[in-house]
Amino acid sequence: MQEVGENETEVTEFILIGWSGRPKARMSLMAIMITAYSITVVGNGLIVIVIISDPRLHNPMYFFLCNLSILDLFFTSSAIPQSIANCMVDRPVVSLPLCYIQLYSSLFLGSTECFLLAVMAYDRYVAISNPLRYTLIMNRTVCILLVIATWTIAFMLTVVPCLAKPARFCGNNEVDHISCELKAVIKLICSDTSSSQISMFLTSTFTLVLPLGFILFSYMRILAAILRMHSEGSRLKAFSTCGSHLVVVTMFYGTAIFAYLLPQNKNTHDIDKIFSVFYGVVTPMFNPLIYTLRNQEVLGALKRMMGKKAEG
Repeated sequence: MQEVGENETEVTEFILIGWSGRPKARMSLMAIMITAYSITVVGNGLIVIVIISDPRLHNPMYFFLCNLSILDLFFTSSAIPQSIANCMVDRPVVSLPLCYIQLYSSLFLGSTECFLLAVMAYDRYVAISNPLRYTLIMNRTVCILLVIATWTIAFMLTVVPCLAKPARFCGNNEVDHISCELKAVIKLICSDTSSSQISMFLTSTFTLVLPLGFILFSYMRILAAILRMHSEGSRLKAFSTCGSHLVVVTMFYGTAIFAYLLPQNKNTHDIDKIFSVFYGVVTPMFNPLIYTLRNQEVLGALKRMMGKKAEG
């Protein structure tokens, strides 16, 4: 703390009290996070290695899947290791710069994933509705530009506004959460937070609701295209591929909307904490499991890679 005025003290660090006084709950949470983080790193790491190393997977769908796995690795690594360390202490202390890094990283990477999932829905729509022109429409340049656009738009919507108008904290420095989560930290801002809350709601709407609406529209068009297919085998393959993406979308957007768009009150406060853990920890863990277990091409490439290593 630093004195900034006669009755005000500037905050230089935060005390995370979200799970204070609950050692058993913290230990359980730590075990869940360690398990989920290990599976996330191994699973997504394997997907990246397999897609890069196998030429048969060098197409737009797997290019975006590879980017999703890299994104999940960054997303989980930006907060989970520190959260695991926080669980070891009853009242962990986090410096203001480290809290800012965690907060901005989570917002930026989470928003990027929202847009990337929308791009993946568009890719599936083009592949199913225009299979003969698919490689022409989704060429290498277009795919790279779409990925760059997702990162750039997310950065402009989340990080730039925060840097342009940094928040000022003073007085209370206790954050009722296990990490520097946006809704918990914003309550400690000294000035009137109504504009910040409106801005957060608008940004959340743009990064959550609009991409989700685009995904649902794309899948309605995809469903119509699938039903027009004459081959039962083609229909089953299309349903399987799109089903994996829809499961990921449902999990990610469902928990994110609950965490950031629904109003918070005393009755749902603890549930909000659990949903934020699910959104940031559990969902990225399931992504590689969903995509590999339901995708024969990825499983085949993984077996071929393991077979080569066994022969070597």
